Amino acid sequence: MSTYTQILYHIVFATKNREPVLRKNHRADLYTYIGDIVQKRDGHLCCIGGAEDHVHILCSLHPALALADLVKEIKTASSSWIKSENVFPDFRYWQSGYGAFTCSPETKERIAEYILNQEQHHATESSADELKRLLAETGVEYDVEYFE
Repeated sequence: MSTYTQILYHIVFATKNREPVLRKNHRADLYTYIGDIVQKRDGHLCCIGGAEDHVHILCSLHPALALADLVKEIKTASSSWIKSENVFPDFRYWQSGYGAFTCSPETKERIAEYILNQEQHHATESSADELKRLLAETGVEYDVEYFE
């Protein structure tokens, strides 16, 4: 028997101290780089987006790959790439940790649209408030200390 899965992840991670260093002119390059990592690990990238201080990824993973391993690889490799290519000169590193939420096929399009419209969305909500809202909406408990 084969293995069949249908697990979509909405992954969110931020720059250290949510510093607004991911300038718009090179974000598409960063997204392409991250998308290549997902594909090389036999995942499927649905969409990717973000703002100056964080990234959102909507993807499915190969069943043999742990979510934590993929996020670690994305953050480690992209951090090295950013520094070696000097695409974001003020980037220091990614904040430790991340948010990850499963999504149903019925919500996939809505979440993808949300991810692709991050610039507009963050005109009215900070990335920290966004993450708190996502955690609350999905019932994930968190320590407010990490948001101070």
